[in-house]
Amino acid sequence: MSRRRRAEKRPINPDPKFHDVQISKFMNYVMLDGKKSAAEKIVYGALDRMEEKLRRPPLETFRSAMENVVPAVEVRSRRV
Repeated sequence: MSRRRRAEKRPINPDPKFHDVQISKFMNYVMLDGKKSAAEKIVYGALDRMEEKLRRPPLETFRSAMENVVPAVEVRSRRV
C-alpha cells in the first residue's frame, strides 16, 4: 500500500473466447489463488453446458442470468 498516491485502476481485458468484459470479471470472482486457467475451465464448461441444454447462445443466457441476480434498486443505510 503506497503512502504517496492512490493506485490507478487497471482496465479489465475482455475474455479471449467471447471478447466480453462481464465474463472476464465473473471469471476473476471465480478464480482462487490466482489460478486463472482453472477458473476459465469452470466458467467455459458451465457456458458450454448451458448452450447444450438451452439451445441458446451462452452469452445471451449469461447476461439474462446476471440481470436476474443484480438488484434493481440500490438501498443505502441511513444513520439515525
